[in-house]
Amino acid sequence: MVDYASHQAPGTVIIDTKNTFLYLVLNDTQAMRYGIGVGREGFTWSGEQTVARKTEWPDWRPPAEMVVRQPYLPRFMAGGPTNPLGARAMYLGETEYRIHGTNKPDTIGKRVSSGCIRLTNEDVVDLYDRVKVGAKVIVLPATVARRPSQGAPSDAAFRSPDPTSPANRLSAANAQMLSSGPRIAEVK
Repeated sequence: MVDYASHQAPGTVIIDTKNTFLYLVLNDTQAMRYGIGVGREGFTWSGEQTVARKTEWPDWRPPAEMVVRQPYLPRFMAGGPTNPLGARAMYLGETEYRIHGTNKPDTIGKRVSSGCIRLTNEDVVDLYDRVKVGAKVIVLPATVARRPSQGAPSDAAFRSPDPTSPANRLSAANAQMLSSGPRIAEVK
């Protein structure tokens, strides 16, 4: 079976919202896999963007829409360990969305954000060092996937490097990759 990632250029980021994984395509047969936190219900999105810019220890200014929903939020927070954007941020196009770190690693594998994609600080630093400005970012829909010929991945898009647990590779337990960090996933 041909898989979605095998058709992507190295350096492409694929975000599997449904299964809370981010893949960085390395070549036609391998991708780095990171556990992520994604948008909660009503805040998911899909489509293609590019990494417009990258920032280390970014400042945070909550968007106006977020402040309306959560008026207790600060209007500005300087970058640092207590900042919700974590150690690194990669800004997606002209949107309010980012791939960023988090000071709450227990949210990895969960649907908790307002649409941003979050990684542990350790993982976001690794990804940040690998991803270039201008890289393509594909955010797959969280709902029913289309057939691979229509551009969405099949359920078996990626094979775990651990041959003893391929059936469990996309389980919620596997999404909790807090201490294991990114892994190389083989692309079928």
